[in-house]
Amino acid sequence: MKRRLYFLLPDIETTQRVVDDLLLARVTENDMYVVAREDAQTRDLPQAGVSQTSDLAGSAERGAAAGGVTGVLAGLAAMAFPPAGIAVGGGMVAATGLGGAGFGAWVSSMIGIRHNNAKVEQYEQAIRDGRVLMMVDVDDGRVDEIQNVVRDNHPDARIEGTDPHKPAFP
Repeated sequence: MKRRLYFLLPDIETTQRVVDDLLLARVTENDMYVVAREDAQTRDLPQAGVSQTSDLAGSAERGAAAGGVTGVLAGLAAMAFPPAGIAVGGGMVAATGLGGAGFGAWVSSMIGIRHNNAKVEQYEQAIRDGRVLMMVDVDDGRVDEIQNVVRDNHPDARIEGTDPHKPAFP
């Protein structure tokens, strides 16, 4: 399982050095995400996409759960009160549950993509002030190692914490 680490770095130059150090530590560029001011020169850095900066993943997960429950309840209601004498079985309950989960995930993700990720939102002022937020996804067993790489080589970097797990949608 992977975990997401957060680092707050003072500037773009430091961020580039951290990226280089992490590449040497065998962290792939696909597992690094940088969020900086819009006017910062970050084209050589691994950019955070919409899935890292929005609430897309969390919204989709919540929507799938709510839609799945609603679909199963609708299927059970159709079983208890069959429409127009049609026999409804367990397959229908499963189908409405899956359909509800898919629909709920889709609708919720459309809403979530318009909202900022709550974790990233905490750093908006620091980012506006010119600092850089870096997110790194690593295997559970490498969390301490990667934090030490950053701490030892960049004392001006702040380790901002670790999510208990990497979001399902990168």
